[in-house]
Amino acid sequence: MGHGKMFLFLICLLAGTMSTVMGEDPYVFYTWNVTYGTLSPLGVPQQVILINGQFPGPQINCSSNNNIVVNVFNKLDEPLLFTWSGVQHRKNSWMDGTLGAQCPIPPGTNFTYRFQIKDQIGTFFYYPTTSMHRAVGGYGIIRVFSRLLIPVPYPDPEDEFNVLIGDWYTKKHATLLKLLDSGRSIGRPAGVIINGKTAKGDGSDEPLFTMKPGKTYKYRICNAGSKNSLNFRIQGHGMKLVETEGSHVVQNIYNSLDVHVGQCFTVLVTADQAPKDYYLVASTRFTKTILTGKGIVRYENGKGSASPEIPEAPVGIAWSINQFRSFRWNLTASAARPNPQGSYKYGQIEITRTIILVGSSSKVQGKNRYALNGVSHIDGDTPFKLAEYFGVANKVFKYNIISDEPPANLDSLTIQPNVINITYRTFVEIIIENHGKSMQSYNLDGYSFFAVATEPGRWAPEKRKNYNLLDAVSRHTIQVFPNCWAAIMLTFDNCGMWNLRSELAENHYLGQQLYVSVLSPERSLRDEYNLQNATMLCGIVKDMPMPPPYNS
Repeated sequence: MGHGKMFLFLICLLAGTMSTVMGEDPYVFYTWNVTYGTLSPLGVPQQVILINGQFPGPQINCSSNNNIVVNVFNKLDEPLLFTWSGVQHRKNSWMDGTLGAQCPIPPGTNFTYRFQIKDQIGTFFYYPTTSMHRAVGGYGIIRVFSRLLIPVPYPDPEDEFNVLIGDWYTKKHATLLKLLDSGRSIGRPAGVIINGKTAKGDGSDEPLFTMKPGKTYKYRICNAGSKNSLNFRIQGHGMKLVETEGSHVVQNIYNSLDVHVGQCFTVLVTADQAPKDYYLVASTRFTKTILTGKGIVRYENGKGSASPEIPEAPVGIAWSINQFRSFRWNLTASAARPNPQGSYKYGQIEITRTIILVGSSSKVQGKNRYALNGVSHIDGDTPFKLAEYFGVANKVFKYNIISDEPPANLDSLTIQPNVINITYRTFVEIIIENHGKSMQSYNLDGYSFFAVATEPGRWAPEKRKNYNLLDAVSRHTIQVFPNCWAAIMLTFDNCGMWNLRSELAENHYLGQQLYVSVLSPERSLRDEYNLQNATMLCGIVKDMPMPPPYNS
């Protein structure tokens, strides 16, 4: 076992309690105590959400196929759920941590998440999906390493650094929630933070990371914010992009990266500059007022402060669209499995269904609401997945209240649960249009998809000639620029109840989301796991007898 591989194995071993059950993949155990605390991310004391006293929360370290067990003690004064953004939960939407799939953890109780990170590698992050909790913390990095025998298309780094960037509000989450519930917007954030803070720049800042001259380091970067796309750069250093949301990519070097809300990138950075301090910089994109967060990276034994001349961010949407087009799937590299990524010829699969979604906003009874195809989603007391499993879906929601094309009038919104059926193992094309003036960013749970195109204007069938059908990146988020459209393609081969949502906190909370129900045609364990005995029950299914389990 090489030095680097041994290093990665020890990281996984030491991160949590690790054990192996005979015949199974290794287990990694975590215990989380979720509490409120007072910190000053932007220099102003405020209430934040801590996990084991930390913000950002503890990292999850594991290898592909590890089983993760997280015992969450909710010590807040309101219900809580965590989602594991990018983790596909094969056959196991029971653990996805969304209100359509799970009952929230009541205050003063605990719940144990159990899931396998099956056939995945890469950089992801977790966060709370309830209320406006994510806006005040509770998030952290998930690092999934390749198995020891699977080659990685770059040398082992000297070390790895987590970089969680995001815009930040200085209001309590309860205050933000009251604004939304009263029909108003949460407005602009107060600033931008990197790993829970921002550098003052007065010489008193401690470094976030330290690098040895001449060595190469892996930076895992995620935008865990609530509203704004951010441009990330490292003063004086190029970044070699190697992985995006579970896919190895063609290794281009970038001076800066646009990281949209919910997105993650992994880059390699070589300490090849004069030994001193340098700024990490994250600044808002596509906003009239530019907010900037900074952090220090220090060279070991270096002398000299970081230059006050911050590298400028790019301007305009065209630059960002061109950068998106430069991201390419590494066809010859392995990912979680030994076969090359490019052995999956997605561009040769026949499309069986096209769904066109348009995000919109309007006022309903004087209050702001956001929607997809004219339906503004609301959650109920009974998670939709539980309603399906117990055979009472018709008492909780109606399927397919939206069609595969948007209505002519998008100003008239309907507020109700938005759940669509997609047939198991069909290959579907989804178009998302943004007719507004603000950025949108969407995430699909349970899957990765091929982000084949984004262009200005409205989509039409002839636009397919511009699709990248060879080496588009397989990922789980997609940005949609103002007055633009984006196209994604995927096979719906993972049974469950999966959330397609806006990653923007305000849009998501006020209805810009839907659920995709992918049902096993045979109610078979080959397609989906049974409800776990320890799963929380709520709503109308709470006291119902358990239905017959799926067949083997």
